[in-house]
Amino acid sequence: MSLTQLHYTSAPPGPDGSGFRFTALTPGLPPSLLKEAEQLIGYEPPRDAPPRPTDAELAAFPEAFSYSRLSDGSWLLARTVYTGVDHSGRWGNFHAHALHLPTDTTPPRGALPITAWGSPQWAGRTPDGGVPEPLETLPASGRFDRDGLVMFAAARSPWLAGFFADLRGLSQDESAPRIIVIERNSADVARWIALASTVLPREDAQRLTFTTYTRRPELARQHVIGVLPEVGQGLTDYDHRYRVHDCAGGKPREPVADAWAEAAAVIWLGDAPELFREAASLADDRFAPGPLACVALCAGLELGATGRAEAADWAHSHREALGEERLHRLVAALGAPAGDRTDPERAALFRLFTALDGRVPVASIAPLAALVLTEAVCSPGSVPGLHALRPDALTEELRQRLAGELAPDLRAGVADGGRGASRPLELLRIADLLGVDCSDLLPEVARRLAHEMLAAPEEAHTPAVRLAVEEHFTLRTTLLGRLDELAAGDPLAAARLLTRIPLRFAESQALPHLRMCAEAPRVTAGGGDRVGVLNAVVRASGVSMFADPLVLRTAVRLIWQDSTPTAGEARLMLVEAGSDTHLAAGTWPSLLRAALEGPEDDLDVPDLAQNLLRCFTENLTPRQRASLLLLELARDLRSGSAGPGWTDRAMSLRAAAEPVERNVVEHAFGALAYRLLSTDCPDGELYALIHSRDPDLIGAYGRVARSRPVRDRLRTDPAYAAECFHTWSSHPQAGGAWQETRAELLDSVLRPVARDLSETDIAAVERCLERTGVRWAEEFRAWNRPGAFGRIGRRLTRRRRKSAAEGDRWGEVEPPREDGDLS
Repeated sequence: MSLTQLHYTSAPPGPDGSGFRFTALTPGLPPSLLKEAEQLIGYEPPRDAPPRPTDAELAAFPEAFSYSRLSDGSWLLARTVYTGVDHSGRWGNFHAHALHLPTDTTPPRGALPITAWGSPQWAGRTPDGGVPEPLETLPASGRFDRDGLVMFAAARSPWLAGFFADLRGLSQDESAPRIIVIERNSADVARWIALASTVLPREDAQRLTFTTYTRRPELARQHVIGVLPEVGQGLTDYDHRYRVHDCAGGKPREPVADAWAEAAAVIWLGDAPELFREAASLADDRFAPGPLACVALCAGLELGATGRAEAADWAHSHREALGEERLHRLVAALGAPAGDRTDPERAALFRLFTALDGRVPVASIAPLAALVLTEAVCSPGSVPGLHALRPDALTEELRQRLAGELAPDLRAGVADGGRGASRPLELLRIADLLGVDCSDLLPEVARRLAHEMLAAPEEAHTPAVRLAVEEHFTLRTTLLGRLDELAAGDPLAAARLLTRIPLRFAESQALPHLRMCAEAPRVTAGGGDRVGVLNAVVRASGVSMFADPLVLRTAVRLIWQDSTPTAGEARLMLVEAGSDTHLAAGTWPSLLRAALEGPEDDLDVPDLAQNLLRCFTENLTPRQRASLLLLELARDLRSGSAGPGWTDRAMSLRAAAEPVERNVVEHAFGALAYRLLSTDCPDGELYALIHSRDPDLIGAYGRVARSRPVRDRLRTDPAYAAECFHTWSSHPQAGGAWQETRAELLDSVLRPVARDLSETDIAAVERCLERTGVRWAEEFRAWNRPGAFGRIGRRLTRRRRKSAAEGDRWGEVEPPREDGDLS
């Protein structure tokens, strides 16, 4: 079957006209195809070409050899050469000879398109009679001999890997940038395409389009585009559609990060292109770097760290594909000395070693075993997968040799505290495998590991740490002991650690604080009685808090954390543990805080204060003692056992307790106010309050006076109402705090009550006031007269607060006793 041919050139005048046109065609080609082909086979000579070249100069013109995909899916393989000037002597002339290959076909006999470069069947002129001579095949030119391409690759070594990387990108993605190659000779561009056709899988090589020369690369449609330096100037930063390789200028600037491309370059530079076919037989993945790297290493070629890592990783999962003999060569190559090993390569080598361990004879992988262990010891980084190393993976001879060589580095690495916890533990495992004794270093290793685990549990509990803790009994017991010591100082951190990382406790090892930290989250989950939970946590320690008071401190911190026990809880804790235990545990300050910070409505606070004064007399500061005495005074005032001089004692204790807690003041002044508003209050106490000029004390008095029990007694007890009127109308010369408070009490507390009293009750109040003095009864009548306040009412109203809506900051408080009795 003859090939379909096209000839295109500048024709002399004739029946079909003159100028550039197709001068010879195989019959049957559609006009649309010819129009598209015409755009692909044109030729523009170089800008500096001589206008009338001699035969010698004409031979030096670049040759445009192209392989293009047409819009209908068919192919066009063409050769276009410059032929001088046309018949008129005015225009440059060229001749194009092309072959049209239908869709889904390849060049004759499956040959690669580039092999037709320089074939003798390419015509340099239009055949006589305008009819192409039959062409059954297009034999290869033979210009691309193996040695010639190897020499060319060596001459272009700086650009090889980058070119191959871009070539792979084009083969995997049609939208990837196309490749522009700048060469002084179009034949060198053809050699680049020959290299590419050898590197690529055959199907990709047969679909790779190219042109060895063009003056307008921006119009070229091929994958690989060759240009001369005069056109290539400025193309380095052309645009994102192209990757430019200037092989006529300086060396490439960008490093190549493509393991497949690097391995392909090494193979060409190593004079071993046959390895591409060998690699293709190992794997289905066209561009997997592993097979290429494997065959290169097996052939004795040197690869960098990335290539060696790819080879090791691929061999890890394709051991059967390599075969025993090739695998032996690969292991030997990977185990050869190298000064550029990286952490990824070390990890890949270790994975390969663990995959081969137990599946091939130990002696066969001895070089790899020695390498991975030496690298694991001498390199600064961790080696993932070390936990998979088995003790019987080494021969006894190799173990003894490595122990002698690596013992100093192993011990130094285990003792090094600056590289985190995982690294020393990895080295410790290697030391165990080799029989290197590091037992004297374990306490310090355990100390560092314990601190790291408490500070960042998830980060510190690496596979190396987990393996070491599980396998190394001495390390585990030492670590747990150190963690127990640290848990006594920071039980909350230890509890967080144990909720994230399960640690097994040996029954024979006393770990009281760790055991409490493990128990606390479980027993506190449901809330409830915290003192009962405290006892449960202490029991979990396995020791008595009287024998080891620190367990009480740990339990208190676990239960209350940053909060303070209530006064009732503190009283129970003090009774159950005793003052000596709390002193030894250092927990008595939390009991003190429970008293000093307890709210006013907590009736356990004064009782707790009395207990603390009795139990910790020698440990209290003067300020703390004065605060507790204030609370004890509140207790005595409420029980009626306080001696005389209440107000003066409260004021003097408050001064000694400064800066005193607000709750303490509220307890003491609240209790004092209740007593001052009772019926048996000595006159001197009220006088002391009124003239104290203390806004807190007078405010507490006003707050209690506004409470419901006082209002109720004012309604039911005429004598009490008369006494309150007498008190609140007295001492107008006192300070502003009392003046404002008494006016507000008369107006907002007593007046509403008086208006609701019956005439009989009013009369009873007046009789009580008459016993005090006739003037007071008259003052009350004037103050209570409807429609007018009288002299006292007017005087008090002037001092009334500006807005009753603002309210008193004390608010109403229920009485401390259920029956509301203020007596």
